[in-house]
Amino acid sequence: MKILVTGGAGFIGSALIRHIINNTKDSVLNVDKLTYAGNLESLKSIEQSERYSFAKVDICDAQALEEVLFKFKPDAVMHLAAESHVDRSITGPSDFIQTNILGTYTLLEVAREYWNDLEANKKSAFRFHHISTDEVYGDLPHPNEVKDYKQELPLFTEQTPYAPSSPYSASKASSDHLVRAWQRTYGLPTILTNCSNNYGPYHFPEKLIPLVILNALDGKDLPIYGRGDQIRDWLYVEDHARALYKVVTEGEVGETYNIGGHNEKQNIEVVQAICSILDELVPKVTKYAEQIKFVNDRPGHDRRYAIDSSKMNKDLNWTPIETFETGLRKTVQWYLDNVHWSQNVQDGTYQRERLGEINKVTQGK
Repeated sequence: MKILVTGGAGFIGSALIRHIINNTKDSVLNVDKLTYAGNLESLKSIEQSERYSFAKVDICDAQALEEVLFKFKPDAVMHLAAESHVDRSITGPSDFIQTNILGTYTLLEVAREYWNDLEANKKSAFRFHHISTDEVYGDLPHPNEVKDYKQELPLFTEQTPYAPSSPYSASKASSDHLVRAWQRTYGLPTILTNCSNNYGPYHFPEKLIPLVILNALDGKDLPIYGRGDQIRDWLYVEDHARALYKVVTEGEVGETYNIGGHNEKQNIEVVQAICSILDELVPKVTKYAEQIKFVNDRPGHDRRYAIDSSKMNKDLNWTPIETFETGLRKTVQWYLDNVHWSQNVQDGTYQRERLGEINKVTQGK
């Protein structure tokens, strides 16, 4: 296959591309605008592959998208390009509206034009895979709020109504609705996935797990919102990459698949687990947990996310390989072994160094 991946220099996108290049014979065109979260260093291990190419393109630029689609002629588009940080969406929502809604609309229109132009036998094989988040569903009842301790707590399913809480999740919900509308109205062969919180190597340091690891090593505060009892379902990014490839190659057009890690943890538990691993691997006089500092909660903070991914297991025979314990230990160890990558991200060097090398990886491979 030839797969066009938008947002391929991001955290999940780069993991997906590494998985495809390392485990299949498929070719990938990485389309990325290279905003602050786009880091081509995350793809250094595979960038010399003859099956990988890169195009610096904004998904809001219809003309540039047309050029890369019609030149590369993909069998599938996997759309991951998005603004994704909740805190940033609260302080500056306009970028989220622009990229996540208008960008998705532009990509859908260009993909529809390309799909309509395909030969009849190729047209039936084309897929548009939209990668989204469980945050579109809002939040779930928290154990602290359930009076009957025997009551089974609900999970997000593919039928859960949308109830987004933040500008970020609202913009992703909007993009999900656009994708489904383009499938129903125009027949564009779309598939949609909603995933839980990802973690793992190459994660941008403003996110919880890498932020805690790096702050702990630097002797800084480990900030936790509110009481730290918010619950998330943690999914190791390489498990997610396997799931995404399963969906795009074996999934049913028009279907939605929820992808979760089966690992519900309170934020405070996550931070304490990181501290315990660091106490073991990089011991110091005091315990890392002594750096924990509780801060004012985020506005509209969702209390609990948890995904029912039984459809992925039943229909596509996928389950996560990593437990939270094994995945977290791998993640901490990766950051200890890759201090240079983290430093380059934190001081902005990655943008200066890698932007100068973009033309070495051309669209035309």
